[in-house]
Formats: sequence, C-alpha cells, structure tokens
Amino acid sequence: MDRPELKHPLTIGDLARRTGVPSATLRSWESRHGFPRPARMAGGHRRYAESEVAAVLDVVRHRDSGVGLETAVRRVTTGSLQPRSVYAELRRWHPTISTQVLSKASLVALSHAIEDECCARAEEPLLFASFQRDTFLRASRARWVELARTARAAVVFAEGATPAAPTAAVPIEVAVPHEAPLNREWIVVCDAPDLPACLAAVERPGQGGVPDAHRCFDAVWTVDPRAVRDASRVAATLADTYRPDWRPAGLRVPEDEPPGASADLLRASGLLNRTMAYLDAAQ
Repeated sequence: MDRPELKHPLTIGDLARRTGVPSATLRSWESRHGFPRPARMAGGHRRYAESEVAAVLDVVRHRDSGVGLETAVRRVTTGSLQPRSVYAELRRWHPTISTQVLSKASLVALSHAIEDECCARAEEPLLFASFQRDTFLRASRARWVELARTARAAVVFAEGATPAAPTAAVPIEVAVPHEAPLNREWIVVCDAPDLPACLAAVERPGQGGVPDAHRCFDAVWTVDPRAVRDASRVAATLADTYRPDWRPAGLRVPEDEPPGASADLLRASGLLNRTMAYLDAAQ
C-alpha cells in the first residue's frame, strides 16, 4: 500500500523554512491560486512533495523580478499568462455582483464619479483603467495625470498606446494587442483601503455601425473591498503580460485579503444599481 506521507514528507512549516515564505502566506496562496498543492493526511494536515520547494522558490524569483503573484503562479504551474479579462474574472470570482446593460454615457458618469472620489479622498491608491482605443485615452489623459499625482501608480491600457519610461506622477501606459479581449473592456479600478471601487464593462457584440455615443456595455461595478482587490490583481497581471517593465521599483499589489462587503453596503449598492438602470433608461 502506498504511504502518502512518504511521497509528501514536508509539513507546511517545513516548506516555509525551506523557502522563506511564511506559512500564513502559503495558505493564502493556496486559497486564492490553488498553489502550492498539498496532499491531505487522514487528520487533515497538509503535506507537500519535495518538488513544491523548487516551485515555491520559482514563484518567489518571479515576484522578486517584479512579476505579479498570479502571473508568477501561472508561469510556474502551467506556463500560461491567463487571465485575459478583468470583467470575466470578476464575474467568475464574484457571481453575486449584479450585471447591468449600460450606455456609454452612463459608464462615463460612473467612471468620473469613481475618479473624482478617488482624487479627492483615496490615500495613495493603486489605479487601473482600460480605454479600448488610444483616442479615448487621449481624451481622458488630463484627468488621469491629476489622478497619477496622488497614486502609488496609475496604469492605463489602450490599443495604440505609446508607452514611455515610467515616470513619477504620470500615468503608465500599456499597449494592448489588437486581438486581446481587454480591447473590448472599459475598466476603472481604485484599489485603496479607504476607498475601494471598481467598474468593469465589456462592449456588447454587433455594434459595428452604432454611433460611438450610443454604444452599450454589459457592466458590473462594486465597492466590495475583496472584489476590488481581485480586480486590481487581475489588472496587474495583465500589465505584467503586456508590459513587463511597468512596475515602479518595489510596487506590488497587496496580498492581504480585505474583508468582504457588509450587508449595509450590499443594500446600498443594490439601490444604486436600480437608480443607474432608471437613469440609463431615461436617456
């Protein structure tokens, strides 16, 4: 009979000592990313194969080079640079967030509201935005220069963007390939402990002949700190994919798990969702 303790001889404490990664961090990685992969003994205790030591050290090396955690884990475990969509990952990880069909005008209003509040109140936020095309980015650049002045980093995605060397208090531009799913998305993420907020929308298909102002999107928005942190991690992973040198020295997306939204916050969000639907229908 096979004895799993012989194939998986390491406790989580052993793995932590061998890699320098605290046990609590290893548990967090496993919960969020399914990595490292333990075997479970009869009593429920984790045991790890020797191969997990090298895998964890590979992830640490990727992280030390500035790569986001999710990207590092995927490179080590599968070689894949997925995910490719903030909107899709939010829907997958947080299926209870309501989806709405909103016009471009409503998305502009909601985006400006998040940006204005972020500029006025958030303390050193990590910001991400996707503008689809470079012409839309240029139209909003002045706003994002203002946002970048008080942010840890402000990262903007667009097809046709012209990345320059990262500079303090200036948005970091990330050029997105034409075929990338992100080119169909409208994103604003403000990852800040005192003001988490996120909007993610995907353009509905079949609107090739529709005037720009009349385009419609399937949209989700949230102020749930945990969902916002997840959106921030996905956006950082996409930036790692399309522009590996984007990170200012020492910048990392926080790895802690913020608390989920309270019942009162969920009720208020539901009310605003209904308000947005009425306002959008009245346009």
